[in-house]
Amino acid sequence: MYQKILFFIFLLLPATLLAQTTVNGTVTDAITHEPLAGVTISLTNTAEHQSTTTDAKGRFNIAYAPELRLSYMGYITQIVTPISGQNLNVSLSPAPLDLQPVIISASREARSRQDAPIAISKLSSVQIQDTKATALYQLLNKVAGVYMVNLGNEQHTMAIRQPITYNALYLYMEDGLPIRPTGIFNHNSLYEINMSSVRDIEVIKGPASSLYGSNAIGGAINFFTQNPPAGYAGRVQLQGDNFHYRRVDADGGFTSGKFGLYAGGYIAHQKDSWQDYSDFDKYSGNIKTTYQFNDRTRLTTSATYNYLNTQTPGSLDSAKFYSRTYGANQRFTYRKVKAFRASSRLEHDWDTRNQTFVTLFYRNNSTAQLPSYFISDVRNAQGVYQSSNGQVNDQSFQSYGLLAQHRVDLDFLRSRLIAGVYVDNSPSSYYAQYLNITKDLARNYYTSFTNTGTYIDDYRIKLFNTAAYAQYEMNPIDPLRIVMGLRYDRVHYGFRNGLPPSNTKYKQQQTNDFNIVAPKLGLTYKLADHTGLYANYSLGFQPPETGDLFSSRQRTPLKQATFNNYEVGGWFAALNNKLYTELSLYDLEGRNEIISQLLSDNTTQNQNAGATRHRGVEYAVTYAPIQQLALRLSGTNAWHTYKEYSEVRTNYATGKTYTIVYDGNRMSNAPKWIANAEATYKPAYLPGFRIAPEWQHIGGYYTNPANTKRHGGYDIYNLRLGYNMLSGALKGAGIWFNVLNAGNKLYATTVVNNQYGDTYSAAPPRTYTLGLSYSFAKTK
Repeated sequence: MYQKILFFIFLLLPATLLAQTTVNGTVTDAITHEPLAGVTISLTNTAEHQSTTTDAKGRFNIAYAPELRLSYMGYITQIVTPISGQNLNVSLSPAPLDLQPVIISASREARSRQDAPIAISKLSSVQIQDTKATALYQLLNKVAGVYMVNLGNEQHTMAIRQPITYNALYLYMEDGLPIRPTGIFNHNSLYEINMSSVRDIEVIKGPASSLYGSNAIGGAINFFTQNPPAGYAGRVQLQGDNFHYRRVDADGGFTSGKFGLYAGGYIAHQKDSWQDYSDFDKYSGNIKTTYQFNDRTRLTTSATYNYLNTQTPGSLDSAKFYSRTYGANQRFTYRKVKAFRASSRLEHDWDTRNQTFVTLFYRNNSTAQLPSYFISDVRNAQGVYQSSNGQVNDQSFQSYGLLAQHRVDLDFLRSRLIAGVYVDNSPSSYYAQYLNITKDLARNYYTSFTNTGTYIDDYRIKLFNTAAYAQYEMNPIDPLRIVMGLRYDRVHYGFRNGLPPSNTKYKQQQTNDFNIVAPKLGLTYKLADHTGLYANYSLGFQPPETGDLFSSRQRTPLKQATFNNYEVGGWFAALNNKLYTELSLYDLEGRNEIISQLLSDNTTQNQNAGATRHRGVEYAVTYAPIQQLALRLSGTNAWHTYKEYSEVRTNYATGKTYTIVYDGNRMSNAPKWIANAEATYKPAYLPGFRIAPEWQHIGGYYTNPANTKRHGGYDIYNLRLGYNMLSGALKGAGIWFNVLNAGNKLYATTVVNNQYGDTYSAAPPRTYTLGLSYSFAKTK
């Protein structure tokens, strides 16, 4: 009998010893539940100094120890105690102060921010989850140098190293792909983003990246969507405010073997809000799948759909703005948007030095609107009202494109070569019909409209954009990294007119080609750990948009604009790595910059300015004296001036023309100082609770190029509170309460001057938002 017992013990001994000598586990992000690759796991309290790192699925295997130390750049280090014979599943929480943020936009691969000689900022998943934004401006305005202008109902415009502008000076991307093709820019295009599924956001400021379009003059914003979680996870949340905004979000996903799936979206609805005629509905959703063929080959496929149907009240005159009546002067303008995008990316690691990816993409987009900003009054030479008119229009396009890139690491000077091609075929169509509009002069109110059926514009464009780029990086000595890049862009417009020759000033057919070779040169120099300098030079260009070239409203043909960008900056840590600062100084010189000019009927059109100059300093300071408290200040001080710019005006009394020169004047709608500060407190005595007061400052600016009219800017204060249940029966439940414009400040996000006075884009009064959420996750 004793011999049999000893025999079974002998058989079980290897398995027992194995269970006690190795630990298997998975490491995930505590916010997104995605697996974390590259996490370092090391033994503690042992004589051995053994360590390992997690693989692409966040998995690891290491010798057993009573305690294991898990560390990863940008995350809070954890000490865990494994249980013999059980898999270890660990969720790492992002650190309140990230001294080496990992970025993707610099090279389309994950790397340390300190390796990139560009001004780039990152909004992390923690900031996104804590903010609980109902519109993207509430997130992006935390970034140094960024002012995303809230135009209501997720509509917006932007100011990054530029005045507040509606022009095509920015590149908006989702997972590295442009949301819209070059030549069909829409300052509002970020309403085509599914906010609910954004994981993190990166903002490149200036035309400094060799890899992206040279038309990203002010900057490029890259939205990264959620990936499938390790195991499975899900979330649902409800929110609403005191002005009848209601929203439902839901998302979830799983990974099983080689296949992963994520799906998410939201439905937003608003009716009878604080501003007259501002109801809207939005439906937004996306899906992403991943398939890991093997350790070297991955396939990612995604699709997103966004639908927006919104009333557009337009801007207010001074009487309505200052009386807080917020009454629209009509009740018939609208905007309806349908936007679908799909892409499939195949990645292959040939070996540790060579990696290739190929992405195929498709877009289908339609924007139909009766725009309030095209309603105009016709007056005679004495300024007496005659009639009113407007238009209804529709722009649509489809895109078929390819993006391919290869990266190779070389022994020579520890260098890396990245090369790629981009092809975007986006045939588009546009039409506009003339409206007769009836106006009640006594009430200054547009009562109705009649579609005359007369076409103002009717054309089709064969838009074909091709680009090739190369970026060479070398590390000749340890502190120094040099990055050189070259990008060639060609934009081809093949115009076909649908109007007969008697009804148009344009030819029946014509072609327009714009191209440029844009060099980039940058370097970084490491002075110490978490301390370094960078400098870069870059050239960008802005081709005219299709509307600028072929719209009947455009009076003069436009040239392409070019910009030379010179920039220096750096980053440093202090106070035992509790303080982290980034700083950028730039000089952006524009030639033939396309700017918006006010016409006599108070509508606008674009024209070239001879020369402009944009100079500024951007700064971001984060201080975390303790792990529970983080203080942040982001800001920019900038000077935007006309170097060579004049306008031709007509004296209607005499019929003679005259020229006004604005050389040396500040550019219109260009705040000198923009700042955002926030304090986030997450007390240790109440795990899961957070409170974050925020201050937003927009400095004064001139509203006309003559610099005779000025808007004083504004200061507002926001407060955000939230509590997430981290344990117990309600684990996974959350509640938050946001107060925007806590002081109930009367302010406008933009002010435009015209010959009859100022018009105001009114901002919301004090707004209370209450939300509830529930989430769950399990790692297999």
